[in-house]
Amino acid sequence: MSKEKELVIYEKEEEEEGEDYVTSHQKSIVVYNSYTNGYWVNFNSPKSTEVKPQDADYSTYIPSLSYELENLILARFPRSEYWKLSSVSKRFSSLVQTGELFKLRRDIRFNEPSVLMLASGENCWWAFDQGFGSLRRLPVLPSDICFASGDKESVCAGTHLLVSGREIEGLTIWRYELAVNKWYKGPSMAYPRCLFASATCGTSAYVAGGIAVAGGAQFVHNTVEKYDPETRSWTSLPRMTKPRKLCSGCYMDNMFYVIGGRNDAGELTCGEFFDPETNRWNLIPEMLKDNPVLSCHSPPLIAVVNNELYSIEASSNQLKVYLKKTNSWRQLGSVPVRADYNRGWGVAFKSFGDKLLVIGASTALSSRGSMAIYTCRPEPESDYMPEWELLDNGKIQLSHFIMNCCVMVA
Repeated sequence: MSKEKELVIYEKEEEEEGEDYVTSHQKSIVVYNSYTNGYWVNFNSPKSTEVKPQDADYSTYIPSLSYELENLILARFPRSEYWKLSSVSKRFSSLVQTGELFKLRRDIRFNEPSVLMLASGENCWWAFDQGFGSLRRLPVLPSDICFASGDKESVCAGTHLLVSGREIEGLTIWRYELAVNKWYKGPSMAYPRCLFASATCGTSAYVAGGIAVAGGAQFVHNTVEKYDPETRSWTSLPRMTKPRKLCSGCYMDNMFYVIGGRNDAGELTCGEFFDPETNRWNLIPEMLKDNPVLSCHSPPLIAVVNNELYSIEASSNQLKVYLKKTNSWRQLGSVPVRADYNRGWGVAFKSFGDKLLVIGASTALSSRGSMAIYTCRPEPESDYMPEWELLDNGKIQLSHFIMNCCVMVA
């Protein structure tokens, strides 16, 4: 832990006046907290609560931290360590399970991105911390065999992971809640769908388009919905200008974008975005004219970092950046994974804080049966190829074919 982030606790001696029967010195505990621009707290003040020590070797009372300061310290714990807090005390466990610590983290802007993924051949999701130094297995999703073996879409909203797929009874959503480490069924969308676009904005999630099934017939949606994890409910938004399936979504410049896809008229090279201020959709003609997606390919592989849109062209493994002013794309260089292996399917391409994250089969490593994880900090104006950092080279023994992948920021 760096010195800037250390919580420093030391003892200082204060002289006691006018108390002959008390020792001439009294110990007080002082804490320096660098996260709040640095302040000292004397816990012998009247506002502090004193607790008698349980250890018989102590000869003085040791004051406890105030709950407010204690919560601020706990909120800065690495999120991957929260399971340890739950075993310390009932109060700590309650702070985690009620989600209070996660709300506090958002308030003090101490959020950490982590990656949740389902790899081919696995029967459960895995969670990776920010540096991919630790991972843990999520509880097995208690769905039926139809849901487990079928195609699924996923999106994060705050500390909720939503996974949509088809069960024997029809389209279903399962919800994983990080605070309690459990799966729950629902809530269902107003317009159940599959093969839709999605994006995360803060603690909200957006979905648009996709395929609906009614009475044995399928049709393509142009409906849009927003999920609120606080109320665990969906709200309908204005419909898109075009119905779309197998499209991709992102959130950029405070607007929800939906790009590409196809409908009964064929492949779509246009995009559109929802402006919450005007409460309407705006069409972007020929947005993918320089970055075509063929019918056999996956939905567009896109990610947004610092309000810049990036894509991977599955046929060439090329990374591109979108030029908003000219509605065109500029090539930045190749990515270190084989997006062309399965025409874009099985590759995870996500924004990860101020970096791009790509997971798949490595172009450079011999262990191509296992996934490789890379990140880079893109520079859209640079003439040089981006430098990709290898975070894992096959030590994590999971398939390189990624079925679903989400970044949760909490």
